[in-house]
Amino acid sequence: MGGDDAKQTPTMTSSFWFDEEVTADLSTRMRLKGLRYDAQSPFQRVQVIETVPFGTTLVLDGKTQSAKNDEFVYHETLVHPAMLLHGSPKRVYIGGGGELATARECLKHKSVEQVVMVDLDGAVVDVCKAELPEWNAGSTEDPRLDLRIGDARSYLLAPDSGTFDVVVLDISDPIEAGPAVHLYTQEFYELVAKKLNPGGVLVTQSGPAGLMNHTECFGAIHQTLKRAYSCVVPYAVAIPSFGSDWGFNVATNISGVDAASLKARDPQKTDAEISAKIRGPLRHYDGECHLSMFNLIKTVREGVAAEKRVITEANPVFMY
Repeated sequence: MGGDDAKQTPTMTSSFWFDEEVTADLSTRMRLKGLRYDAQSPFQRVQVIETVPFGTTLVLDGKTQSAKNDEFVYHETLVHPAMLLHGSPKRVYIGGGGELATARECLKHKSVEQVVMVDLDGAVVDVCKAELPEWNAGSTEDPRLDLRIGDARSYLLAPDSGTFDVVVLDISDPIEAGPAVHLYTQEFYELVAKKLNPGGVLVTQSGPAGLMNHTECFGAIHQTLKRAYSCVVPYAVAIPSFGSDWGFNVATNISGVDAASLKARDPQKTDAEISAKIRGPLRHYDGECHLSMFNLIKTVREGVAAEKRVITEANPVFMY
């Protein structure tokens, strides 16, 4: 066969693959071992797949949400910096968190007396209990967990919802027509500020924060939070199953707390607080990891600082 013809011959394999777009021009591809669950909930398509590199993986509307081999990085990164910043949180609110791993991490803190978790999609919670039981690690049996199915914003608007020391937003990405778009707006962040006790802390997952995709929504979420909080600090960590570094923002109105102090936090102090305040060992987060996460690379740091968009109900921002 001639050289030109050979180039046009497709390569055949005996494997199935899972492809996920990271940006419009970039995708990741992983070998698929099996499809364990695939159904449409009232809000989104819910899948549980098995891949060779990442193991059991929760996929919502075609986007990886959590994978067995690196979910601990995401959930420890989301929860513990905010909880330690508060110092002694007693009542914690989780918006979203269907895998129940965020609840797992919050309940490790010795000071916690109640965790209220509100997730919109009961089908996701049920699937995760059945297919991903190691994610919750028994948190569903902890009497401190108050698990509710409903809208995270509507719950906070209820007069009897009370106030919280820490609010953790482990919600789906701000995708156009997605169920969580209104949970990234200035209006919602102002509502959360009113629901925080003095010294309270908010943390939210904030979308991709890699060199090539940090402009999607990471900086916009940061700038929006600054409309409601005196101190907002962006940080990021590598999540291989997401195909990118992933962004977070922690926000508070605590007097005397600023970005510089969080970015230069003494690693020995962080490690001592983890030992004193958290039950059991952590797999990812420690004092040195904290410094790595909170000191963003120059390009991303400058991109966040230069961002002008503020997300409102009237002017939403969507990620790819």
